[in-house]
Amino acid sequence: MSQYEKTPLKGSERSLLHDSSPIGPPDPNERIQVTVLIRRPLSNEVSSKLEQNASRLPKNRQHVTREEFHSRFGASQDDVSKIESFVKNHGLEVVKADFSQCKVILSGTISDFSKAFNVQMTMYAHPSGTYRGRTGPIHVPKEISQIVQGVFGLDNRPQAKPHFRLLKESGTLKANISRISYVPTTLANLYDFPQGLDGTGQSIAIIELGGGYKMPDLKSYFSKLGLPMPNVLEVSVDGATNSPTGSANGPDGEVMLDIEVAGSIAPKSTIVVYFGTNTDIGFLDAIDAAIHDTVNKPSVISISWGGTESNWTKQSLNAFNQAFQNASALGVTVCVAAGDDGSSDGISDGRAHVDFPASSPYVLACGGTRVNSSKNKITGEVVWNDLPFGGATGGGISDAFDLPRWQSGANVPPSVNSGGRVGRGIPDVAGDADPVTGYDVLVDGKNTVIGGTSAVAPLYAGLVAIINQGLGYSVGYLNPLLYTKISNSIFVDITNGNNGAYKAGVGWDACTGLGRIDGAKFFNALKTN
Repeated sequence: MSQYEKTPLKGSERSLLHDSSPIGPPDPNERIQVTVLIRRPLSNEVSSKLEQNASRLPKNRQHVTREEFHSRFGASQDDVSKIESFVKNHGLEVVKADFSQCKVILSGTISDFSKAFNVQMTMYAHPSGTYRGRTGPIHVPKEISQIVQGVFGLDNRPQAKPHFRLLKESGTLKANISRISYVPTTLANLYDFPQGLDGTGQSIAIIELGGGYKMPDLKSYFSKLGLPMPNVLEVSVDGATNSPTGSANGPDGEVMLDIEVAGSIAPKSTIVVYFGTNTDIGFLDAIDAAIHDTVNKPSVISISWGGTESNWTKQSLNAFNQAFQNASALGVTVCVAAGDDGSSDGISDGRAHVDFPASSPYVLACGGTRVNSSKNKITGEVVWNDLPFGGATGGGISDAFDLPRWQSGANVPPSVNSGGRVGRGIPDVAGDADPVTGYDVLVDGKNTVIGGTSAVAPLYAGLVAIINQGLGYSVGYLNPLLYTKISNSIFVDITNGNNGAYKAGVGWDACTGLGRIDGAKFFNALKTN
């Protein structure tokens, strides 16, 4: 590697974030940290084990323990040594080599990183704030191009947004729509979640990229519901902390919604909130921290943040997807909000888009409905769509991921975009998300009503936690199971409404997926099969 002839790193190409304006170069002497993601030598064995499990009922699956995963599937010393040799010859320092997560964390000046990876970084102004960005590809030496799977941290643009909607943001109500709100336990009863289970012995991970929670608010909320207070813990990732902003309209609304919904369904569980930074690597590090946590060992992860698939680099899509595949091999279920901006996912280019990480085939993508009820019974449930004044459930066909084998029999339609691509369809399941029929929560001392697919992810995470408790084992990767004949007995099909470009109908659709799960029927199906 003496000459370090370099080649573009496949999948690393970046374009400008929409509405960005250059404001000048960054300080070349500023020190930053960059993460190099390297290959997992036995990744094919992980995939093989996952494929074997996918064809089995959860009770017959053989999940890898975290300890086994760390000892068997970590990065090789030889690969790490080659990365260390390259970076040290460019004046960079190795802060840490994390073998289990296959990451080498580097420190150095912007100037040295620019030379090492042949990139030019610029400061940009954006409506969300100032960020350091780059365009084009990253370059690495040919000798290590097969080792390096991604380089993260040169660009620190905001990567995701929380998928929640306050009731006041829902806009002008359509005719014949009445407002109603629910505490999560009421929705659990309407959705027939199994009785007598409270999450004892279970750990639920929640990923947050901003904001925070206040313990007195949580104690007050659960006390008013007559529920025990869950054991709520925080984990700081990359220096991010539990930092309440004092505004329900900001990320605090997301954090409190997630904890209060999941905690209401599984009040005796341990809820671990992993706070990360809102960049691609900050998001990934928070997810990896939850997946590989050998202390808290969560059996389910709830993610209510995401961004339009087209705004992610290929290296990011691959890295996150690999992380979710690892979670599946470990028996960890990942529930992700499908987005709140309808079939466009908030992009005004006239095309349909889906949200990531909901579009990963290794997560349970959670879409949204509007639920009306009377006398403790559901009187109607339709696709959540308050457009053009408010939000609508995300859903559609992935441009990044192919149609999974387990979804091949679900009659997933071609994309409405030109070319009619057939790809991964989202969502998989749905639940109440319309703020007009939203969730009663307590945020920063104030009672408020919040909706969005953000609420659906922790709702299903809570369901998975109590099912795991009842079964005595983790169900893990649910998607292959849900798309079998079991779906005929456990789903309530949502057939009315649309999210813009896609309409609901009988069977799977790009608005509510397979529909809404009847919790008790799902639990009983797992017990008897």
